[in-house]
Amino acid sequence: MKKKANYSKLAKLFHWGFLILFVYGVSKQVDNLNQLEDLAFFRFEMIFALIFLILLIIRFIYMKKTQNTSLPIETPKTQKIAAKFVHLGMYILLACTALSGLLIGLIFWIDLKDGYLMRLIINLHEFIVNLLYWFIGIHVLAATYHRLKKDGVWGSMVPFIKD
Repeated sequence: MKKKANYSKLAKLFHWGFLILFVYGVSKQVDNLNQLEDLAFFRFEMIFALIFLILLIIRFIYMKKTQNTSLPIETPKTQKIAAKFVHLGMYILLACTALSGLLIGLIFWIDLKDGYLMRLIINLHEFIVNLLYWFIGIHVLAATYHRLKKDGVWGSMVPFIKD
C-alpha cells in the first residue's frame, strides 16, 4: 500500500477550525427565540452565521480545487461513494444550518416571529442540525475505522495520535 500524502496545512486548519467554530456555534445556540430581542445578540448571531457560511464556501472551493482524497487506491468503490456522500452531505448540512438560522433571523427581524412560518423554519433548522449530528458521527466512526486499519487516511488529516 502506497503511503498517501498529507492534506495541506491550510486544509487541516480548515478542518479543525470548523470543528472549533461548530462547537462554539452549538454552545452559543439560541435556546429561546426571545433572546433575539437583544439587538447586539441578534446582530452577533447573524454575522456569525454569515461568516461561517462564507468560510464554508471558501473551504469547499479550496478543498475541491487543491486537495485529493487520502483513501488508498484499493479502497472499494462503495466505500469511496459513501465517503463522498458523507463529506458532501456535511457541507450541505453545515450550509443549510447557517442558511436556516439566517432565515429564522430574517423572519424574526420582519416581525413574523409568531406563527406557522417561524415554527416551520425552526423545525426545519432543528431537523437539519440533528441530521448533521448523524453525519458527523458517521464521519468520526469512519475516521476511527481508518485509524484502526492503519491505511494512512487518519494520519493525513489528524495532527495528533499518529498511525
